[in-house]
Amino acid sequence: MKWALDFAYRVQKWLWKLFRPHTRGVKVLVFNQAGEVLLIRNSYGRSDLFVLPGGGIRPFEQPASAARREIGEELGCDVGELTAISTYFSNAEGKRDTIHLFSGRAGGDHRADNFEVEEARYFPLDALPANISAATLRRIEEQSGKRKRDGTW
Repeated sequence: MKWALDFAYRVQKWLWKLFRPHTRGVKVLVFNQAGEVLLIRNSYGRSDLFVLPGGGIRPFEQPASAARREIGEELGCDVGELTAISTYFSNAEGKRDTIHLFSGRAGGDHRADNFEVEEARYFPLDALPANISAATLRRIEEQSGKRKRDGTW
């Protein structure tokens, strides 16, 4: 079944390059009590890279509601103390994407849904995995004050 999800993702990316739609999404810096950040590996696309959890915003949905919904769907936990951090823009996948970044505390134990999310783990900020996406690393560095925000995902 995961091959079907990966195939659908590849078709979607091709369509994005063809039609260049405007999309909206969310990403969430989820921290545990120890200050570690939760990163996931998706089961589609670049499944070798750790990224921030998140996903698309539905029509008429507010970004904060989408952030809470995506964390619940992908990781089966709540996120408390949700704070809007910044808004970014990206043309990286052929679409015109607006990405809302949030930060919050994990409310309970997480579990990867094993459909969209292959793996979910906490990492100390000083021991991030070598296979972290460049955009995710930039967001973490911005949050920790090591890099200035530039508005580009």
